[in-house]
Amino acid sequence: MFTLPHLKYKHADLEPIISAKTIEYHYGKHLQTYINNLNKLIETTNLKDASLDEIIKKSDGAVFNNAAQTYNHILYFESLTPKHLIDKEINTIHEGDLKNAIESKWNSVEDFIKEFSDTALGIFGSGWAWLSKDINNKLVITTESNAGNPLTSNLTPLFTIDIWEHAYYLDYQNRRGEYIKELWQIVDWQEIENRFKK
Repeated sequence: MFTLPHLKYKHADLEPIISAKTIEYHYGKHLQTYINNLNKLIETTNLKDASLDEIIKKSDGAVFNNAAQTYNHILYFESLTPKHLIDKEINTIHEGDLKNAIESKWNSVEDFIKEFSDTALGIFGSGWAWLSKDINNKLVITTESNAGNPLTSNLTPLFTIDIWEHAYYLDYQNRRGEYIKELWQIVDWQEIENRFKK
């Protein structure tokens, strides 16, 4: 049985970037619904003891949609932190393997953020913008519509921005670009680096 993961921050800790009300609905109700649906769908199948990664790679239809959306949302919420708001270290990636890989591919962190933001902004309709690594440990930016997940392309997801309207509409209405721009203030770079090193 999959369960709603415990957040490392309280609902109001990401304000003013993301409101407590958005976290309450997006994390507490929306993600919980995907988890509940997934548990019901797999309880009598040969996937009931599989990991989320395995289910995403082996399933389709409703099972895939609920498994992928569970995975996508968990990775999204676990990529955020109020630490940078407290420390005023906005857009800071400390020296290390992740920063080196980003600068090797995009020349600078700023160039990476611009390309990722432009890519996310350009998604038509609902979907996800992803930073992943390939089998050679090289970084790639990709997009997925609806419940899509890079695992199906043999990539390892490191970071994502949720581009479904429910992720930002309470706080930003139709201002998707502002949501994307502000979100960089609360990105947990250490969490992303930990995923990169695995």
